[in-house]
Amino acid sequence: MTGSDETPPFRLVYVPGVMPDKWVRIWNERCPDVPLALTQVPAAAAAERLRGGDADAGLVRLPVDRTVFSAIPLYTEQTVVVVPKDHLVTAVDEVSPEDLADDIVLHPLDDVLDWETLPGRPAFERPATTADAVELVAAGIGVLIVPLSLARLHHRKDLTHRPLKDAPESRVALAWPEDATTDQVEDFIGIVRGRTVNSTRGRTRPAAPDKPRRTEKDGARRKSAASAGQPGTNHRRGSGSGGTPKGTPKSGRRGKPRRRS
Repeated sequence: MTGSDETPPFRLVYVPGVMPDKWVRIWNERCPDVPLALTQVPAAAAAERLRGGDADAGLVRLPVDRTVFSAIPLYTEQTVVVVPKDHLVTAVDEVSPEDLADDIVLHPLDDVLDWETLPGRPAFERPATTADAVELVAAGIGVLIVPLSLARLHHRKDLTHRPLKDAPESRVALAWPEDATTDQVEDFIGIVRGRTVNSTRGRTRPAAPDKPRRTEKDGARRKSAASAGQPGTNHRRGSGSGGTPKGTPKSGRRGKPRRRS
């Protein structure tokens, strides 16, 4: 088979922290004839990949330009603060922004949270990436606020994290160019939405063959055959409804006998 005869892959990009393994597994089970090309890209680069036609769809972080892209929100992530294991906030189950007032809060250039005002004290310089910021936290230079998936992605034995309340949250979505909603995109939409393989929504499935119609004669024959095979049925002429032949004497009189005068 030449390369030109091969089925083009479904190209899916995803951002760091998003784990598409489950959806990829279902795709491979349902669409074994269509390979899935999976590529991780920085969060800020995902929209450009989709807009430029380098990918068919993407698992991205909102917001996206809704004049260009269609998007289906999938879930919202919890926001956490990453700190050294000996930090004071590890003594509590949940942290408030006020608890970080005396800390240097690192703000990497690839931050995915939409802050109006970052809590704590700003660093002299912004780290280039979240990975760089994690290294600075481990060095005791500050703390870092990220979605939970990124805290897990950059996990270190000397660091831990705690939920941060009253903080922006990151929403993950499936997005694709609005003018490029292909059959493959519809199939992947069905997968992330949990539709079954026989669902009528999304891509149209082949119709099931029609069953043969039953006629009145067929029904009468089946009914006659069924009654003929029932045990205990009396088919003698002159039988009553209960199977007792007509003319059978009835049992004795009912009620009290009359007295003779």
